[in-house]
This record gives sequence, C-alpha cells and structure tokens, in this order.
Amino acid sequence: MRRSVRSAGVLTGLILTLGGIAAAPTATADIPACTRLAAQAGTETTDAVTAACRRGVVGDLQGCVTGLTGAGVPSGAANGACRLAAQEPR
Repeated sequence: MRRSVRSAGVLTGLILTLGGIAAAPTATADIPACTRLAAQAGTETTDAVTAACRRGVVGDLQGCVTGLTGAGVPSGAANGACRLAAQEPR
C-alpha cells in the first residue's frame, strides 16, 4: 500500500474517532434537566447557568458546581443539577 493512501486512511480514522468522542458527551447530556433544577432552586436560567451545566456534561463537576453557585444556585441544588447534566436525557 502506498504511503499517501495509508496516511489518508489513518487520518480519516483519527478524525472519525475524535469526532465520535467529541459528540458523545452532548448526545448523552441533559442540560435542560440541569437548568430546570437550577430554576426550581429559585435561580433564573441565564447564560451563566447554561454554561455551568455544559461543564457538567463534559465531566467537570467541580467547574459546574462553582459556576452554578456563582450564578446564585444553592450548593446542594448545584450538586444535583451538575450530576443531572452528566446523565442521559429522560
């Protein structure tokens, strides 16, 4: 097999693999549940709340909790909301 064909095949496989990894967290994320829980705790759903929930989606639970508490969500509700963000939508 020629080197250029092999290189193209390897690059294609790498792109497909990385694309699947990047898409997987958002496919199984539940940002709406996270923002709903924050709203139920009495905090308005702002861009800061949504951004914090996105951090929970990628597994950054501490960053998610910090972002939500910074937006005014009580810490207990923030912990629960961030755990919901990482779960599959129901």
